[in-house]
Amino acid sequence: MKHSIFVFVLSVFTFSVIAQEKIELEQVVSLALEKNYDVQVFRSNALTATTDNNYAPAAFLPVISANGSRIWNGSNQEQKRLDNTLKKDTIIKYNGIKANNTNATVQLTWTLFDGTKMFATRKRIEEIAEQGELNLKNQMINTIASIVTNYYNIVRQKQQLVAIQEQMSVSEERVKLAEKKLQVGTGAKPELLQAKVDLNAQRTQVLQQQTAISQLKDQLNGLVGMELPSIYDVSDSIAIDLNIDIESIAQDIEKSNFALKAFKKNLDIASLVVRERQAERYPVISFTSAYSYSRAQNTVSINPSVPLYSLNSGYNYGFTATLPILNGLNNRRLVQQARITLDRQEILYNQQKSIVNVGIRNASVSYDNARKILIVQEENILLAKENVFIALESFKKGVTTFIELRTAQQSLADAYNQLITARYNAKLAETELLRLNGGLLK
Repeated sequence: MKHSIFVFVLSVFTFSVIAQEKIELEQVVSLALEKNYDVQVFRSNALTATTDNNYAPAAFLPVISANGSRIWNGSNQEQKRLDNTLKKDTIIKYNGIKANNTNATVQLTWTLFDGTKMFATRKRIEEIAEQGELNLKNQMINTIASIVTNYYNIVRQKQQLVAIQEQMSVSEERVKLAEKKLQVGTGAKPELLQAKVDLNAQRTQVLQQQTAISQLKDQLNGLVGMELPSIYDVSDSIAIDLNIDIESIAQDIEKSNFALKAFKKNLDIASLVVRERQAERYPVISFTSAYSYSRAQNTVSINPSVPLYSLNSGYNYGFTATLPILNGLNNRRLVQQARITLDRQEILYNQQKSIVNVGIRNASVSYDNARKILIVQEENILLAKENVFIALESFKKGVTTFIELRTAQQSLADAYNQLITARYNAKLAETELLRLNGGLLK
């Protein structure tokens, strides 16, 4: 028995000694914004959209293309011709005829008017780039909220572990007193057995808490790409802001909630797509110009109309206009589809707005109640501790029964659970409020 107690105490001591390096919440958040895989994916998406936006003005520039060729030919030719003088056919035959051709063209096409579609497209690409940044910030907000929740859940479990260990000291005192009373003949063996059962139950709870803490630490490490040390510790307390102005949180939520702003961008993008489809009904006017160069050289010319050498070069320019007249009513269909998409995006935006507003109200109620509960539980823990102290002292003097002491001890355990839970819930409510209004990123 003594050996098992020694092993248990040693394991607890070893656990507490190994976890020496303390990691603050700010360090974890900083790592998450850089190493979290979800954040990296959204950052890559935002970079893609930004790159497209940076090159979008090039759509207003003319398109210039050039092509050229150099071809060598070798051939054998045989022709039969009627010689009117000799009144018979004359056969002309050449072998190994060499010829080469050089051609080059430079062409410019510049769209001058397309029903303002190019301007709508340019604006749409810009809106997509801005939406990419909003989606990135929204993911960063959600990641920070996950980090805060996970980090303080570890703190919560640590506090629960300390509370259990504190209660173990009372149970150990109960075991000692029960053994002494049994030795002097004033106690009963069931009393000693119950004290040992309660102590063993608390030892089991300690091991369960250690397991939970270890698993939560691994989860937190996974959120930052396993960049934290393999063995680390966290803070001992939960920092709670009990003075958040709920009304200021709810004000201008459409301008502060990144998810809602991203949905608003979907609405703006859909509106620009309608403009693009409508612009396709108008004519497209373009300026075109080209310069061409062609040279042909033959070593032999059997046909008198084919020169041995020829060179052509020059340029041309002009305007082209393309007007869609009838294409199976495709333009009308595309415009109607774009308008349907716009209406759907407006519905989705209003739905998201409703979700955010409900979330703000629920988080506000949770935060307000959590503050009140926390005040009550902070007072309750003091009462429970004093009650256990009085019960233990009375038990030593034989005034209180072990059942009354055990009841007081259970009340203290419940008070600790309720207090630690109240602290954690208050932090969750605070985090949710700040997540909804973008305050976590600030």
